[in-house]
Amino acid sequence: MKIERIQDAVLPTPWGEFKIIGFKEKSNDKNHVALTYGKINHVKPVLLRIHSECLTGDALFSLRCDCGEQLKTSLMLIAKLGSGILIYHRQEGRNIGLLNKIKAYNLQDQGLDTVEANHKLGFSADERDFTICADILKLMRIDQVKLLTNNPLKVKILHDSGINVVKRVDLIVPHNPKNKKYLNTKISKMGHVMPKKYS
Repeated sequence: MKIERIQDAVLPTPWGEFKIIGFKEKSNDKNHVALTYGKINHVKPVLLRIHSECLTGDALFSLRCDCGEQLKTSLMLIAKLGSGILIYHRQEGRNIGLLNKIKAYNLQDQGLDTVEANHKLGFSADERDFTICADILKLMRIDQVKLLTNNPLKVKILHDSGINVVKRVDLIVPHNPKNKKYLNTKISKMGHVMPKKYS
């Protein structure tokens, strides 16, 4: 188990009152949080969103990605359903870090796509460790989920880590002219499941 649970508190949001639970990685003290809404059923599958940290999209309203829209939509859907969990997975820039993400943005400004930019900087297309999220779920006594994601890799890693993903739920949010290339790269190079190519 890579994670330990630290503390929880009430977190009011525009979509309702969540509980925020803090977790810490044992090896490096890195922090992650889970937001829970309503009564979590430990017998039936719970709606889960794993949202990887994106300062530029989540907090600074960047149009280069769809992260901010995905975060807002996920919280809204969980609240509308009446229960669910959002894990805020603090691995910025697919876990290359904020400053390397800005370097990758610069390379994208020169014409590279997100995968090419990561490779140019010496990283794989996706450096994230989703087994941490599986550990968080186990500490919360959750072993079966409906996963709100377009990324089949998340499904596989959770399954391989002992979490039963009974269903993958599409997360489709509005796109814009600034993030079409980013979304198409997700589809063509990272295997994300989306309705169609964005033109």
